[in-house]
Amino acid sequence: MSGGTDAAQPPGPRPQLRVGMVGHAFMGAAHSQAWRVAPRFFDLPLAPVMQVLGGRDPARTAAAAQRLGWGAVETDWRRLVDRDDVDLVDIASPGQTHAEIAVAALAAGKHVLCEKPLANTLAEAEVMARAAEAAAPGGALAMVGFTYRRVPAVALARQLVADGRIGAVRQVRAQYLQDWIADEDAPLSWRLDKALAGSGALGDIGAHIIDLAQFITGRSVTGVSALMETFVHERPVASASSALGGTSAAGAERGPVTVDDAALFLARLDGGVVGTFEATRMAWGRKNAIRIEVSGSTGSVAFDFEDMNALEYYDATQDAATNGFRRIQVTEPSHPYLAAWWPAGHGLGYEHAFTHQVVDLVGDLAAGRQPTPSFADGLAVQRVLDAVERSAAADSAWTPVGPPPAPAANGTRPLASATA
Repeated sequence: MSGGTDAAQPPGPRPQLRVGMVGHAFMGAAHSQAWRVAPRFFDLPLAPVMQVLGGRDPARTAAAAQRLGWGAVETDWRRLVDRDDVDLVDIASPGQTHAEIAVAALAAGKHVLCEKPLANTLAEAEVMARAAEAAAPGGALAMVGFTYRRVPAVALARQLVADGRIGAVRQVRAQYLQDWIADEDAPLSWRLDKALAGSGALGDIGAHIIDLAQFITGRSVTGVSALMETFVHERPVASASSALGGTSAAGAERGPVTVDDAALFLARLDGGVVGTFEATRMAWGRKNAIRIEVSGSTGSVAFDFEDMNALEYYDATQDAATNGFRRIQVTEPSHPYLAAWWPAGHGLGYEHAFTHQVVDLVGDLAAGRQPTPSFADGLAVQRVLDAVERSAAADSAWTPVGPPPAPAANGTRPLASATA
């Protein structure tokens, strides 16, 4: 600029981030909401474009694209991945599809956002993590969608722990309680089929609390002692008009449930931290109760998603005569993500965490940074899920988290030592 009187030039148009999404059911709708809303409330360095939606059924996919705001439709995910007008592939389809789509997208030089859990099996997750590692030097970056990290109260809990506000972390207690299949006549869905879902409560909701525990504490789960239970072994085969989840569909035809209804485990985390974890979809009256409490040497933090705009904080250094848990209303502009939203006291909802996920992802992509949680982080959670399943299969034997033991000479895997 010559001289001091020239007016500043307005910024040029922002580079686009053209998104292709696979899947348009529950998670597809949540992700679509986030892609639509994020650039309207946050100052993003890239402009997301909802380019193309992928689904198997042409009519249903076209209707979903119109409803959710996508510009085009593909009925084969391979064509979606191959499109020159797609920069990022958002995988919001069931778990058995994750590995193949993600690996192909990364090989094609596309960024990837993949819903949790990363995969249905540890082997698939390892392949995905290797693919992401190989693609990163070429500029294709990958993230797994553990969206509860982006709830402002959860982000504040992590901040307080990292800042030493509860002292040295000692113990974590985590629960995820739902009741949508507590009725034994709730119909079968893909989430109750191990071939499609990988596992039941463990992978569907247990993965979230494993990630949250590791995220908030900054510690990794190193070993588990677990049990898993299926209470209802057969359920009605849903008719075309039956709603998924919780709606009674009693009938003559019933099919097998091949996943767990509940999973519980004790855990050790590094640094001497211990934990208890419970994931169940059979807890009547609990709709989406994520509860996590972290206790340290000088205090505690506690969070319940059914009161998602609040965080409880206890400071043990204060006068015992007047001390107690402090309820922090996490709606101040100074709290994580809140400055872009409403005045203090006006709470956020479930969908806002997905918006925050887009905000963080777009910012990282624009800066060339590895987004978090990475596929490596997703693999770390998958290793815990695998250890839980192995422990439960071995009568709750103590099972270290990590690569499964090599097969013995007779072709079987040795049981983990109860004292390991």
